[in-house]
Amino acid sequence: MYLAVAPFFVLFIAFGLYPTLYSLVLSFQDWNGLGDPTWVGLENFQKLFADPTFYLSIRNTFVIFALSTFPMLVIAIAVAAMLNNAVRFSTAYRIAYFVPNITSVVAMAVLFGSIFGQNFGLANTLLQGIGLPAVPWLSTPLGIQVTVSLLITYQWTGYNAIIFLAGMQSIGAEVYEAAKIDGAGAFRSFFSITLPLLRPTVIFVLVVSTITGLQSFTEAQVLTTTAGSTNSGGAGQGGLTMVLYFYQQAFGFNRFGYGAAIAWGVFLIVVVFTIISWRFTAGRKEEARS
Repeated sequence: MYLAVAPFFVLFIAFGLYPTLYSLVLSFQDWNGLGDPTWVGLENFQKLFADPTFYLSIRNTFVIFALSTFPMLVIAIAVAAMLNNAVRFSTAYRIAYFVPNITSVVAMAVLFGSIFGQNFGLANTLLQGIGLPAVPWLSTPLGIQVTVSLLITYQWTGYNAIIFLAGMQSIGAEVYEAAKIDGAGAFRSFFSITLPLLRPTVIFVLVVSTITGLQSFTEAQVLTTTAGSTNSGGAGQGGLTMVLYFYQQAFGFNRFGYGAAIAWGVFLIVVVFTIISWRFTAGRKEEARS
């Protein structure tokens, strides 16, 4: 039995536990990747707390998180409700909605960079075709954040819709039959039965979305690179997320000690807000029960 589980623990220690502990030690050191690290104590964290760019990256991350997560949850629930109502070709629709989640993020980011390009992008071409002005999607901070949010929404909506669909199909048909006998229509049943009973699934999706959303990196990195920026977050650093800032400092400027401090700062922020989102939704669940 021990031999059967040994490979997991060996890989976990080698590629999980050891790098995590080493990054914690490295966060108290100054190291450029060459030579011996220098112990600096809490200096990296003192710099981090006084770094305005780090706070800007926090703001950017939460703006992108808000612009992507909440619309995504609403759309995913709507799509799941549609698929749950036995529409024709529902299996094909499920596959189609899930495809973006298994497609390379880099490939999708490059595609979105072309679609939302300033001069020859498809989005602006369509807008100008109906008489509207072109939108600076990738040349303003807000434009970059909206574009990154659209990419994240496109990537994860189908995945979350499948999860919501599984939650809806776990609700017993007799509940809807009883509501129908009492005169409840489709909309009343959805808001009075489906959504309340779907709350555990919503909690799960929200917690997972918080963890992944606050660690967004590839989408912003590739999109801003296609717009002519290299690891700086694009125009006005609007796409500089927390993880992208860590990557910039550690692997762009070879400040590995400071990068490790940023990584632990990101970790603590993600943990805190994941707990907050879980307690908020779970707390509302308890209120609903009482």
